[in-house]
Amino acid sequence: MSFFTTRQLVPLAVLTLWQIALAAPHDESAFADAQAFLGTYCRSCHDGKSAVAGFSLDRIATSATLRTDPQKWIRATARVRNGEMPPKGSPAPPLDQRERFSEWADSALRTEACAAGIVPGPSPIRRLNRDEYTATLRDLLDMHLDVGHALPADGAGGEGFDNAAETLFLSPLHSEKYMEVAKFAMDFAAKEFKSRAKVLVRTPGPGVSPNQAAREIFENFLPRAFRRPVRADEVAPYLALFQAAQKEGQSFEESVFFSLRAALVSPMFLFRVEPANRGPQARPLDQFALASRLSYFVWGSMPDEMLFDIAAAGKLQDPKVLEALVARMIRNDRSLGFAQRFTEQWLRTRELGAEKMPDPKLFRSYATDEELRSDIRFEPILFFREILLRDLPLWNLLTSKHTVGTSNLAKHYGVKLPVRQAATKQPQWVDLPEGSRRGGLLGMSAVLAVSSYPYRTSPVLRGAWILDAILGTPPPPPPPGVPALEEAHATAVPRTVRERLTQHRENPACAGCHSRIDGLGFALENYDAIGRWRDEDAGKPVDASGELSGGTKFHGPEQMKAVLLERKDFFIRNLTAKMLGYALGRGLTLRDSCTVDDIVAKLTENDYSAQTLIREIVLSVPFRNQAAMPPPAPLRARKEQNKP
Repeated sequence: MSFFTTRQLVPLAVLTLWQIALAAPHDESAFADAQAFLGTYCRSCHDGKSAVAGFSLDRIATSATLRTDPQKWIRATARVRNGEMPPKGSPAPPLDQRERFSEWADSALRTEACAAGIVPGPSPIRRLNRDEYTATLRDLLDMHLDVGHALPADGAGGEGFDNAAETLFLSPLHSEKYMEVAKFAMDFAAKEFKSRAKVLVRTPGPGVSPNQAAREIFENFLPRAFRRPVRADEVAPYLALFQAAQKEGQSFEESVFFSLRAALVSPMFLFRVEPANRGPQARPLDQFALASRLSYFVWGSMPDEMLFDIAAAGKLQDPKVLEALVARMIRNDRSLGFAQRFTEQWLRTRELGAEKMPDPKLFRSYATDEELRSDIRFEPILFFREILLRDLPLWNLLTSKHTVGTSNLAKHYGVKLPVRQAATKQPQWVDLPEGSRRGGLLGMSAVLAVSSYPYRTSPVLRGAWILDAILGTPPPPPPPGVPALEEAHATAVPRTVRERLTQHRENPACAGCHSRIDGLGFALENYDAIGRWRDEDAGKPVDASGELSGGTKFHGPEQMKAVLLERKDFFIRNLTAKMLGYALGRGLTLRDSCTVDDIVAKLTENDYSAQTLIREIVLSVPFRNQAAMPPPAPLRARKEQNKP
């Protein structure tokens, strides 16, 4: 079977069989087609000893290299997919051929990577991000202040989240800020009754010396701060600081809080450190490290007393115990923070009010009503959390008969809620009336605004957003030099966005990608740039008809959502990969795709239950286990790895 066969958006079962057939190691005809593709478009630059950047196609000339040298395939595929190869001025493959090659390579690499079964991936040391740091101080000191606002913002890494190890390094600026925040936090804790009670578990008294009381305080505080038991030699430096402060004439309490400032800038507090696995084989994760993985995944903060106790009893690796804990943790109020952090970054709605802001002159109601802006921002967050709490099927995220409503949102959307669920300013789970056109994420203002320009809608941005956030198949970046979409009043007669985009697509450099993107975006054109329903654009009726590249036609958001629902396994797999990357705090590897496949199979068996997703991630091999530390690579091998 040739990978140049035209691919359409077909049902998942057919697509899966097609991919397996292409990716099978023994399918030499598909591999031969891939080599022919590379030979046609890449060999002129990458051949023999004079190959550009030292990369010769001879290095990936056999199917065995998919297994023995996957990194070279990954780098070559990424450059083909992104249009970086062939270079400008050389004959370039059509978009459909480029995509066929990329899809074949991805599938073949996954098949090879999963041949040996599911294995744990890397677990790099990483710093607490700004939200985690704030939440950890909150729970450690019972201090309800946003101390993290003083820290630099964290960039996204891994699967698109700011808890990814790839970006959580420690800069000199971070070090300076952590010193400032540690002093502020301990000064506040020394004055706040609840915080003092968390720290001062012992005071000097008859038969208890200041040193003895301080030692007890440190032996209680440090295991919670470091999220694991501490040894006597780890307590000793803090006792020495206490004694030095005492010699300087500070009071007992001043000496204690001064000493504990050092704990808040310790790597043991600032970083999530797991005991290194120096053995030759993977092993179950340390109990306390697993407690931290679990708590930072579901709560974004340190383990509570129950998690510490279960870890100390050595029972945390028991699947039944983990299942019960997951259900308990989801019900806890702290899971709201997880819903917010995951949903806002997955859907990119965190950009609202920062990189994205609707034009205040054109959309005055949004600009002037702070309560409305807040309701719009939190609607997808609370909707996601309700689906999780109620353990509803995850496809409700695409289309649902319920939502989280407020009086502000009802007015904004022009939706009249049932009498028994009269709209209030407080968010509540409500039934959507028939014909509301608001079921699921795609009818929410936050999503529609973040995928628009500040001054108008954009079928391109919305279509690309669906391909990326919902289906996990982002379009390639636009080629350089593509002209911007002509504005509405550049001509004498006002034109709709669709009319201007149709002219834009006449450019052959644009047509290929836009045929894949625009149809999805056109279906949402009845929603304006802040998500209100409209029937006209530029004085003309809105044309919300769309068509996929495979020929499937639909009209408006409801029909488009029905099409997506028929392909919900694309959505479920993408959501699973995003959630797994978030849970592991790193980018996924090829071998992680085996775990994603396994979790998707469990979801299918359980009617796509929302809590099944969290539970199966926690029970997965990469989450509960630790890979062996790889031996250092020889110098020559390291140089080879750095070559493109």
